[in-house]
Amino acid sequence: MSKQPVIFTQNISESIDEILSRYSYDKLFVLTDRNTFKFAFPLLENSKLCSNAEQIIIEADDTHKNLEALTSVWKILSDKHATRRSFMINLGGGMVTDLGGFAASTFKRGIRYINIPTTLLGAVDAAVGGKTGINFNGLKNEIGVFNPAESVLISTVFFKTLSREHLLSGYAEMLKHGLISTPDTYNKLLTLDFSDLDLDKLLGLLEESVKVKEHIVEVDPFEKNIRKSLNLGHTVGHAFESLSHERKSPIQHGYAVAWGLICELLLSHMHLGFPVERIRQLSTFIADNYGAFPITCEDYDSLYEKMTHDKKNESDSVNFTLLKDVGIVEINQTATKEEICTAFDLYRDLFHL
Repeated sequence: MSKQPVIFTQNISESIDEILSRYSYDKLFVLTDRNTFKFAFPLLENSKLCSNAEQIIIEADDTHKNLEALTSVWKILSDKHATRRSFMINLGGGMVTDLGGFAASTFKRGIRYINIPTTLLGAVDAAVGGKTGINFNGLKNEIGVFNPAESVLISTVFFKTLSREHLLSGYAEMLKHGLISTPDTYNKLLTLDFSDLDLDKLLGLLEESVKVKEHIVEVDPFEKNIRKSLNLGHTVGHAFESLSHERKSPIQHGYAVAWGLICELLLSHMHLGFPVERIRQLSTFIADNYGAFPITCEDYDSLYEKMTHDKKNESDSVNFTLLKDVGIVEINQTATKEEICTAFDLYRDLFHL
């Protein structure tokens, strides 16, 4: 898997045209959801090459990252006579880049695409690294392929319109990157004040965070080894997220990861001695900014069952990425149901649930 260039730009239209001019293609498609078509696509109006692109618009939010939406994208590509020489732009958050990347990767056995994330979460997580996919059978990202975009364009233009909630959702992935990188990077992340947000500071932290992921993906593109470190917080986080959908009260992906980080750092303490003080420090930051995901003892069995379906598992055990300390990663760690339930108990104590 070749490295995908990540381009930070202030002039998105000019950068798109520059990239597209390098390729020969017969048709150009732009995939958006209803929100990004309304708010983000107009920001590309100065792109000469996008002006005649075919539009594909899907419903917004993660509940529509499903087989039905994927089929609708395939159908439009087919009805509009896309070929293997066609090209697609995925303009949106992680849901659009995940689903769009999978659609492009499988239509005609693969057409080229670029990602333009319009959310902080999409920029730091889904758009970079080549993971594509959809949710299926009530499980997150159950079906997909590894296939990187030709390029990823990240522009500050889109982030200026994001709500505090959406910024925080992306920031949770940055916290994860900090935890698996260096104490210096991690400590800087804890100094950002969301009550008086400095966008310039945020963007500097973002570029540093994307480089952490880029390096890991370059070393281990197919998640055989160290790339599993990027799953920190996600085994529990995806279970929280799935439970929220069952409750008909969906939570943001990044919020689920934030709460999942605390649970998995508690497991890290139990298994590897991760410092309690760091857990308290992060739980305070997360409680202040994200609140807490409410769970009771009655949810434990359901959450555990969801974790057993995680793609990282082998045989009957639940696989985790755990930490000895910031930047000291131990992949392929397993935990028993009893240990996981203990982590839930401690999580509830920390967040006064």
